[in-house]
Amino acid sequence: MSSGTRNIILFGATGLIGEHITNAVLDNASDFGKIAVFTSSGTASSKSDEINALKTRGVEVIVGDLSLDQDVNAAFDAGFDTVVSCLGRPVIQAQLKLVELADKHTKVKRFVPSEYGTDIEYGPQSAQEIPHQQKLKVRAALKNVKDLEYTYVVTGPYGDADRGLFLSAAPVENEASGTFDVKRKRAVLLGDGERRISLTTMRDVGKLVVAALKHPEAAKNRALRVNSFTATPREIVAEFEKQTGGESWDVSYTSLEKLKEMERQAHKEGNPRAGPLTLRRIWTEGGTLYEHRDNGAIGMENSVDSLQSAVGRAIQVQTT
Repeated sequence: MSSGTRNIILFGATGLIGEHITNAVLDNASDFGKIAVFTSSGTASSKSDEINALKTRGVEVIVGDLSLDQDVNAAFDAGFDTVVSCLGRPVIQAQLKLVELADKHTKVKRFVPSEYGTDIEYGPQSAQEIPHQQKLKVRAALKNVKDLEYTYVVTGPYGDADRGLFLSAAPVENEASGTFDVKRKRAVLLGDGERRISLTTMRDVGKLVVAALKHPEAAKNRALRVNSFTATPREIVAEFEKQTGGESWDVSYTSLEKLKEMERQAHKEGNPRAGPLTLRRIWTEGGTLYEHRDNGAIGMENSVDSLQSAVGRAIQVQTT
């Protein structure tokens, strides 16, 4: 069992990435003690099947209102030493209150914020990027607390085919922002297709978070830059071609300048696609490439998905 983590409470456990992180924690339940999820009454009702499945796996379900201090305090009073946040981008700011309250509970020692994705402090320009602002506030709050250790698990974009993710098939009308469409054997690559991008499958995100919890000293008060694999868009489409019969796909490109123009226009119009376009522009510029990855520091150098396995799963998702 990890010397740094015993009792874990997860927020956002049934969301897109939360489901994978929660499953990974439960797959390693023997390494921990008590495991709980904090969820709203609305989620407990609308996702009752998922909640009941968690209960059958031994999870304590705490129903409360994330915006009410008394509900969060009551959860923290139940004896958890580690908070794992999986909150989605629309409610990232709610973590500011979680950090403040967690720091006041002497038993809470570690906080893993919802960082999974692009490194928001990659370079000088990162502080100006619109999608990064709420996460930057959370990092600032964690750096100012007195008694909490923290770990930022930075994974790069998700290498999966769920709707809107990097290996997905975009709607035809939006394919200029990038697509790997298995049924049409059609790809639109961003930039010139030759700049490498670091990707992490959502399944691996969960495994990497658990590995960080099990290696508290290696993960203490830092950003862990981890991933599944790194490849160019051209290498990715070549793997799709190989696994779909060997025929060449119809491939076209959206230049970086065109992508920037699409991004500017979306922000100007208040289009909800503006944020995702900004992230795709950052990735295309090389904003997920680091001097090294930290998989080895947490014992995960050879325990993650490959390009081949990620593409195989993406094909399965798109065709079933």
